[in-house]
Amino acid sequence: MTRLHDLYEQAGQSPWVDNLKRSWLTGGHLAELIAEGVRGLTSNPTIMAKAIEEGDDYDEQFKESYRKHGNVIDAYWDLVVDDVEGALGAFRPLYDESGGGDGFVSIEVAPNLARDTAGTIEAARRLHERIDEPNVLVKIPATKEGLPAIEQMIAEGRSINVTLIFSIERYEEVIEAYLSGLERLVAEGGDPSHVASVASFFVSRVDTETDRRLGAVAEEREDAKRLLGKAAVAQARLAYELFARRFADERWQALAAKGARPQRPLWASTSTKNPEYPDLAYVDTLVGPSTVNTMPEQTIEAFLDHGQVGRSVDDFEGAHGVMAGLAEVGVDMGDVARTLEAEGVTSFEKSFDEVAERLEAKAAQLGER
Repeated sequence: MTRLHDLYEQAGQSPWVDNLKRSWLTGGHLAELIAEGVRGLTSNPTIMAKAIEEGDDYDEQFKESYRKHGNVIDAYWDLVVDDVEGALGAFRPLYDESGGGDGFVSIEVAPNLARDTAGTIEAARRLHERIDEPNVLVKIPATKEGLPAIEQMIAEGRSINVTLIFSIERYEEVIEAYLSGLERLVAEGGDPSHVASVASFFVSRVDTETDRRLGAVAEEREDAKRLLGKAAVAQARLAYELFARRFADERWQALAAKGARPQRPLWASTSTKNPEYPDLAYVDTLVGPSTVNTMPEQTIEAFLDHGQVGRSVDDFEGAHGVMAGLAEVGVDMGDVARTLEAEGVTSFEKSFDEVAERLEAKAAQLGER
């Protein structure tokens, strides 16, 4: 038993890993992580781009896929889907053992669809149909345009990882999309017990942006200096407060009676970006039942070595105080969220475009053009 096992067994939090590469499947490393207590996996376009660009693990399949399709985008999706299907197989025993509670693997729709509702619906539906496995989660960004797509997918009985959540206000809209989708599913005679969802609330990036703004006034205001490094955990704790409230009310109880599962909060972006902060600043502070923490491998290794298992997510009074303090010194958290959402969408789009360019170059290098 490891600390990761204890995190789940004693505190009710599921540790997932935020990475995927072909060598993890062929070399057995993913199986080792599962044995150590990892209970699911997330990825994103940046992670997949990096995996494909490193080394030659994908060359043979890319060559075959490029010959088949005649373009790099379809070949890219062949590579990504094969990795995800391999990971789904590795996690399937855990999914079955947990009664569908864990063992999930996420794959994200193309990032250039983040502002396209109809395109997102079509892409998410296509991925679910292509990867016909019960433990797959299709990731949809929590943009304004993504919200109707999230509701539609849930109404169709499809499991969704809602990603790029940066504010309490948007998180509340995500919960609403999930509940409304489930109500439509039930009204049409569907079975909600087969639908899973997580709401991926990004954490460390909030401190990066908030600290930047606090730094502009910290020398003049001592109260601003004291707020450095506090916003991200505070906001995540308030998200958990909202989760606990919304998934206990009468509306939820009616859905739960039909077999619906709560949409768990998932703490994403939990590696520490500021070297002055503890390496587990966004892990030890956010332990609580019915949550997920998806960590890069370096953070998992740190947790295995010295992570804290005790419940720590419930300081709601302190979290409200931090938010009030941020408002008092002039930090607009709504604007922080809008900035981070725009940056997140742009970053994933850039990664997607860059991997397409590099695959074009690889096609030429391999003599396929």
